[in-house]
Amino acid sequence: MGIDERMSVTPEPLESGEPTPAERLASSEAAGVVARRRTLILTGFSGFLLFTLGFVVFFFMNFKTIEVRGDSMYPNLYPGQRLLMTKAYWLVGDLEVDDIVVLFNEAEDEVIIKRVYRLGHGEVDLANVPKNYDLRNGAYIVRDGYIYVLGDNWEVSLDSRTYGEFPVEAIMGKVVVMNGGFVGSKGQE
Repeated sequence: MGIDERMSVTPEPLESGEPTPAERLASSEAAGVVARRRTLILTGFSGFLLFTLGFVVFFFMNFKTIEVRGDSMYPNLYPGQRLLMTKAYWLVGDLEVDDIVVLFNEAEDEVIIKRVYRLGHGEVDLANVPKNYDLRNGAYIVRDGYIYVLGDNWEVSLDSRTYGEFPVEAIMGKVVVMNGGFVGSKGQE
């Protein structure tokens, strides 16, 4: 008997269908890859859900819709029209002349929608001064921290000509979307 015959080992035949050790190793590596993919997919989907939830909460906290009532802003706004407003000025820009704002009118205990005519320190022309203003007092200047608003339909609008200037704190929001487009975008001016 030679040396080669003594050292030769014949593997036992495997039962049919039983994987070899190499096949078991490959199978366990493949299962690990699948498990990592599942974790990645779940993590990616979870991230997407968290992002969506965050966006919804952000939108809910910073934007509100309001419905136009009355004709004071006609023909630019009409009764029944829905508007999107925000108080997040850091996102849409500071208040400017010609912005449309939603404010609370304490005198009538109502919410009104008007266009900013003058900001604090702005001079109001004689045709638009408050009805009870004495013209002998000189030019009407809007006080700091206040705004002067007018309706687009001047004949029927009850605005600063009737109620005087409004404190900036009365502003509930600035209108950012109307007629299906952003305010100030082409076709919205």
